[in-house]
Amino acid sequence: MLYLSNDDPDLAKLVSDEENRLETTLNLIAAENHSPQSILEIMGSVFNTKTIEGYPGKRFHSGCIHADKVENLAITRGKSLFKAEYINVQPHSGTSANLAVYFSVLKTGDRVLSMSLPHGGHLSHGHKASITSKCFDFSHYKVNPETEMIDYDQVREIAHFVKPRMIVAGASSYPRLIDYEKMSQIAREVSAFFLADMAHLAGLVAAKLIPSPIPHCDFVTFTCYKTMMGGRGGVILCKEIFGKKIDKAVFPGCQGTSAVNLIAAKALIFKLAREEKFVSIQKKTIQNARIMAGALMEKGYHIISGGTDNHQVLIDLTSKGISGKSAEDCLESAGIILNRNVVPQDENTPGKVSGIRLGSGAVSARGMGEPQIRKIIELMDMAMMNQTKKAVVKEVKNRVLKLCREFPVNKSV
Repeated sequence: MLYLSNDDPDLAKLVSDEENRLETTLNLIAAENHSPQSILEIMGSVFNTKTIEGYPGKRFHSGCIHADKVENLAITRGKSLFKAEYINVQPHSGTSANLAVYFSVLKTGDRVLSMSLPHGGHLSHGHKASITSKCFDFSHYKVNPETEMIDYDQVREIAHFVKPRMIVAGASSYPRLIDYEKMSQIAREVSAFFLADMAHLAGLVAAKLIPSPIPHCDFVTFTCYKTMMGGRGGVILCKEIFGKKIDKAVFPGCQGTSAVNLIAAKALIFKLAREEKFVSIQKKTIQNARIMAGALMEKGYHIISGGTDNHQVLIDLTSKGISGKSAEDCLESAGIILNRNVVPQDENTPGKVSGIRLGSGAVSARGMGEPQIRKIIELMDMAMMNQTKKAVVKEVKNRVLKLCREFPVNKSV
């Protein structure tokens, strides 16, 4: 920080403030995690300055000898880790990875079937606010209103009616496992391509703790900063026959210069994901999510689908008389960071957000286990049920701070 402090004290202070925020709050955002220090180091390395367009050995700029080695290392490690036939490590994000997949094999206006956003899907799966919905004709499947899980018979029925060119599996707020084999069968029945977006689940898949979609899919996309614990950016895995189409769709199709420092971070996390420490954190991530769900249900909260199989817990707060926004704001003031989230019932009242989404990844990376998770749920309940009582919220914040000091970020990852 020496150079930054000299060049821009204001920014240096903001960096310091953010480091302090991370150390003094509990991060339950499912889309975030704490990365190893080596990831932060490689992202801030000299590879920030190199411009690359094209692929190793076929660049549009010279001076790429080391950048080529970095990308080839990421390719080799990524294919090996996920047992994939082909990989592209250049996407800037999960959304750009999904766009590249769509444009690799679809024509503008083609039909795509994916999961509805209020039922767990993602903006880049054809939500009306996303550019994807302006490029392709999306239809959406929903969860069963009773089980709050994917109804595969309904998916099959919609697929045979719509006859999409592509079916998308994967979600941003779905706490259960997805039957990729069954979804693949449905895709084959209607001659559709099959894409699985495992952005949230990549770390759990890499650790071999939940089933991998890769054997059943034409394409798989993911990001590296959620359960994967790496840097920013997306990745595309696919069958070998689609490799050239994917490469062209990424560059020059959907993006230009790729970030070599982020490709290097991908190579690094693919290596670290093979180590016992990473696997241990992923195991704890699943265990802690289940403890969260159970503890919340004991307190009378409605947990979507009645539990979790991954790192996410989705809570419908309607029965508690609390909105997702008020819960998010209250908990942030108490040092617990999470996000408000739509739940299936919100589909009928656009703009309403009745839920919150929890993720167990970051607290698991800090080394927390069952005693701490139960304490966190107790503190959450105290704050949410006493939002107007400043003394109670302040007491919660003090107890959160004590817990954070017992499990510092910079000594755990």
